[in-house]
Amino acid sequence: MTKPRLVSIIMPCYNEERGVDSTLDALELVRTRLAAQQVSVEIIAVDDGSSDATVRRLTVRSADVAALKVIRQAKNQGKGAAIRAGREHVRGEFVVLQDADMELDPFDIPRLLAPLLDGRADAVLGSRFARREEHQVRNYWHSLGNAALTTASNVFTGLDLTDMETGYKAFTTDAFRCLKLTSDRFGMEPEIVARLGQMGARIYEIPVSYRGRSYSEGKKITWRDGLAVFWHILRARATSNQQPKLETD
Repeated sequence: MTKPRLVSIIMPCYNEERGVDSTLDALELVRTRLAAQQVSVEIIAVDDGSSDATVRRLTVRSADVAALKVIRQAKNQGKGAAIRAGREHVRGEFVVLQDADMELDPFDIPRLLAPLLDGRADAVLGSRFARREEHQVRNYWHSLGNAALTTASNVFTGLDLTDMETGYKAFTTDAFRCLKLTSDRFGMEPEIVARLGQMGARIYEIPVSYRGRSYSEGKKITWRDGLAVFWHILRARATSNQQPKLETD
């Protein structure tokens, strides 16, 4: 029999005790569906110094879910730092970044993986704005802000993306390990996109489902993070010589 291809899902977590169980439940169902396609899954949950019961929930679940590995950071450092920590534990042929808050639907993961599994892409970005026939109506000002940030990113990278800030990103592990990542917080989103362009990666973009949270529900990114994105875009451009090209066969 053909050996299953392994996908590593990195899930950064910070104060997500209310939603992390639902995310893990969904990932377990996705894991079952992918198994039918000869694709196995490991989940690397990185707790980024949570002050609530997130670590306890992850620890309890890891006793029942053999595919779940829990990494704990002693203090909160940011999403980018958590992803870099998770990268050290990746064993799979492919990598998916999965937020713990269920704003993005884990059942889109098989669609994200499709261009990677058949060798068409080195990276796949899930766009919240490449609309399907049915979609959740979003806050106009949030959408306008995302459009402005994506446009600024496209100007400097030369890529034609609709959603640079998407939390759903998937890669071949070769491309993921090649990324020159330094941003600790949400600046890692524009940094990843810039580095993919600089390394010459083959990038696909597909529409994904999105259910945005309010700040009262635990949303963490703020307008300050949005303004900081412009700095991260410029910094990534200024340090483009630090990003090696992706080696291909």
